[in-house]
Amino acid sequence: FMSLEDGKRAEEKASSYLEALGYTILTCNFHSKFGEIDIIAQKEGVIHFCEVKFSQHYDPLWRITPSKLAKIIKTIGYYFLRYPSSSDYQIDAILVTNEKIEIIKNISY
Repeated sequence: FMSLEDGKRAEEKASSYLEALGYTILTCNFHSKFGEIDIIAQKEGVIHFCEVKFSQHYDPLWRITPSKLAKIIKTIGYYFLRYPSSSDYQIDAILVTNEKIEIIKNISY
């Protein structure tokens, strides 16, 4: 089972990874009454809403369920109410294991 500390470390690793790839981190842990978005970043005019998943034992992508995605989408709606923007956006998953970090771009179903 994952501790809060593991999650925090995974998010920090993911933020550093994104910055190394040329993303600008806009905010981390953006909350709404619907849920939370781990990292909101921007690159080349596109806003990336990033869900960070950490796992030591299996593919963390399986932890992003349709109901989790629905909460993320509602939270994105709230984000744009607070911070209006005409930028394109997408939802990305950042999968962190002990060995590697990878981005799965545009995960919406």
